[in-house]
Amino acid sequence: MGFQSNDQTGGENIPGTENNPNPEMGTLSAVKELGQTVVPSGEPDIFCMTIIGQIEGHLVLPPHNKTTKYEHIIPQLVAAEQNKNIKGLLIILNTVGGDVEAGLAIAEMIASLSKPTVTVVIGGGHSIGVPIAVSSSYSIIAESATMTIHPIRMNGLVIGVPQTFEYMEKMQDRVVKFVTSHSRITEDEFKNLMFKTGELNRDIGTAVGGYDAVKYGLMDEVGGIGAALARLNGMIASTASIQPIGGGLTQ
Repeated sequence: MGFQSNDQTGGENIPGTENNPNPEMGTLSAVKELGQTVVPSGEPDIFCMTIIGQIEGHLVLPPHNKTTKYEHIIPQLVAAEQNKNIKGLLIILNTVGGDVEAGLAIAEMIASLSKPTVTVVIGGGHSIGVPIAVSSSYSIIAESATMTIHPIRMNGLVIGVPQTFEYMEKMQDRVVKFVTSHSRITEDEFKNLMFKTGELNRDIGTAVGGYDAVKYGLMDEVGGIGAALARLNGMIASTASIQPIGGGLTQ
């Protein structure tokens, strides 16, 4: 009997595990093919999603780049929102940033979910990863993790006309407004970090560590997976205690 994959693979058998009498070989095959072990039996009520590497937008990045494709993330978020068995989402970030509009699309999707969400920044949540990190109901950052805050940049052919710079300024305002509306940092403080000089090589901006991110109000807490799951389970329990009675909400 083959091992079953998780919901992300549509419930199909994991390649290489069909009629495999050796469970250990089935687990090794799952690690090789999907990068994960076989999901334990039972339906977990927390959906775990990872956003790693570079966030890929409308342009396909070279195959040697570690990427997160936004066209893969968005359907998973929709499926998690629709699945009645999923009570909350845990989003783990270790990203260098990437496409601005793709990153904002993911952040807006997470922020618009009706279910409790917790983001955990482990390693780094740089550039456009900052809006994704703050988009959840509660945000946690590891002590050794960093978040790089800098102005948006463009590569490739740039037309040197005033309209180009106005477009970049409007795009940057979208990022600033999203971050400040989903965290406790003020707009002035965030812009001060964004335009600070002398701290980053060949660039303007600021690298913010774990405790500083909490001090500035970007993130809610310094911690890891244990703290994130405890917070998420508490939020799920609080949500479950609210039941509609007589057309209203009572707790």
